[in-house]
Amino acid sequence: MGTVHDLIEAKGHRGALSYDFDRKIVDTAAAYMADEDNGIGFMYSGWAQAALPHRRLKDDQTWQISSDMVKLLLEPGRRANDTGEPTWVGVPYGSRARLILLYLQTEALRTNSREIELGRSLRDWLSRLGIPIGGKSLRDARDQAERISRCRMSFHIQSGGRAGLVNQNILDTAMFVDCAETGQGSLFLETARLSETFYEQLKKHPVPLEEAAVRAINNNSMALDLYCWLAYRLHVLSAPRAVTWKALMAQFGTAYREQYHFKPRFLENLHLALAVYRDANVSVEERGLVLRPSRPPVAPKQSMSATRSLGSP
Repeated sequence: MGTVHDLIEAKGHRGALSYDFDRKIVDTAAAYMADEDNGIGFMYSGWAQAALPHRRLKDDQTWQISSDMVKLLLEPGRRANDTGEPTWVGVPYGSRARLILLYLQTEALRTNSREIELGRSLRDWLSRLGIPIGGKSLRDARDQAERISRCRMSFHIQSGGRAGLVNQNILDTAMFVDCAETGQGSLFLETARLSETFYEQLKKHPVPLEEAAVRAINNNSMALDLYCWLAYRLHVLSAPRAVTWKALMAQFGTAYREQYHFKPRFLENLHLALAVYRDANVSVEERGLVLRPSRPPVAPKQSMSATRSLGSP
């Protein structure tokens, strides 16, 4: 994907638009390249291999997805009512849920603590990622925060002939604040604590990501998933690795019934992910993708420095 980046450097953003590139790809690459914020985020490697749904499911519906090494089972939580049966809340989904999860994990590693403050801090961070906080955006963030706090997940992990099960809530505790009097809705998280199991897995297997990259594709859940996946996979390869369309569809396209519907959407989002991961060496072949060893988006020394600056602003 280096060509579009080279073109922007040579001709500028406006000049690159006159060449045979999709405008969205050029705009995304240009936004990423112009972003001088060198912030780093962190995500548990399990999410890079098996992610949340892209669209809303029925509130009582579970979510299951598989990759070559990981299966994720995500079960919705329920909210107690004063009368009648408890209400299903539904599993988290879409780009907002991914950004909130990224915030929780980044803050936990940055502060070396399971205890995380949300409220104003989360709003500020979402604003920093280019998400306007107010109206529908605030309602969406509040809804996804509650879904994350109430759901339960199981990562079934298989590697080297061994199988394991990580069965946990994402959060152990959460404090909900009644915001009805402000006209902003009924529930919003102010504080949260990551579950001990999830926190320990995160510390052992973090995937560092560039905030500038996340910011440039913040409204596109599949592009975010692909960026995280490539950030996790490419730098550990010792030789080219082929991934078939069947495997790609199982991991990224469970909402599609036919491969010919999935491929155009996948490729559109792949090019967006590559627009914010300049060093990614990926080629599209007739049978799928070929992944080649590539430098990670965040240099190892930079990642270590970020995790050591505990509690720094």
